[in-house]
Amino acid sequence: MRIIRRRSWNLPERDVTPEAVWRDRRSVLKAMGFGAMGAAMGGGVAGALLAPGHAHAYQPGDAPTDNPWTGLYPVDRNPAYADAGRPLTPEKIASSYNNFYEFGTHKRIWPDAQKLTLQPWTVTIDGMVDNPQTLDADALIRKMALEERIYRFRCVEAWAMVVPWSGFPLSALVKMAGPKAGAKYLRMETFEDSGMAHGQRSIWLPWPYVEGLTLDEAANDLAFIATGIYGKPLPRQHGAPLRLVTPWKYGFKSIKSIVRFTVTDERPTSFWEQLESREYGFWANVNPEVAHPRWSQATEKMIDTGEDVPTLKWNGYGEQVASLYTGVNDGDRLFR
Repeated sequence: MRIIRRRSWNLPERDVTPEAVWRDRRSVLKAMGFGAMGAAMGGGVAGALLAPGHAHAYQPGDAPTDNPWTGLYPVDRNPAYADAGRPLTPEKIASSYNNFYEFGTHKRIWPDAQKLTLQPWTVTIDGMVDNPQTLDADALIRKMALEERIYRFRCVEAWAMVVPWSGFPLSALVKMAGPKAGAKYLRMETFEDSGMAHGQRSIWLPWPYVEGLTLDEAANDLAFIATGIYGKPLPRQHGAPLRLVTPWKYGFKSIKSIVRFTVTDERPTSFWEQLESREYGFWANVNPEVAHPRWSQATEKMIDTGEDVPTLKWNGYGEQVASLYTGVNDGDRLFR
């Protein structure tokens, strides 16, 4: 007999918002009636959703129509990650409240993000590996066993959502690369094309966007490469075709639209760490006890309801990741 042990954050799946509800347009409109988000979070929920002046052929929640992956979804949900202890965020809200600095600094970035060219898209795996290679994104996605996981998502700006990602464990990609002895870190890099992404014309930002994990973090089962969301291929504003999801870390660690994975023995300096190391550290683990220099991290605001809820250390995933940080004491305080 198969015994399923629920994780510490799990609630019965019956408590997760049914798909029919989060797809229902009236539910989205009702959610828009909640008050504005805090100033530190860059505007209100209603302001983040489709405004009359933003007519566009693509609408938030639509599946991309110009990629070869539509037929791969939906995929089976991994029962170990069947819920996150909170209801799912309605798809249209999650799809229209996004950060993607390559296309601008505001939250209503989804229309501009449609300029992202998905084909051709190649992914390079290099560095201290036995199997360096460059793959077409389509070949890589089809090579992996895809599954769905419901994760909490916590932004450093103190807003939060719950979404169903589709994709594969990052550990599968690392294993495919075959790290050499002495390798310690995984460096990830997004595209650089200022002709396509006008946000990259900002000379005060250190392009391309770079992020990094230790190899132990990358091997943790929670670390996930998302290729889809809400049972569809990943939309551009969510970081198509490949993005990292590390649910125990602040969202800026989850790099979008990845083109390169490099295994190295040198700790990467990430995009935000380069920009302001006093505010954005390498570890960036969710920690209510360590405030951002400009706001508290003790609570977070759900973007669909406007509800303030207590922030959980490691975003509630401590059972799975706390052991990664035993003895870590390099002055970063996990997040600073």
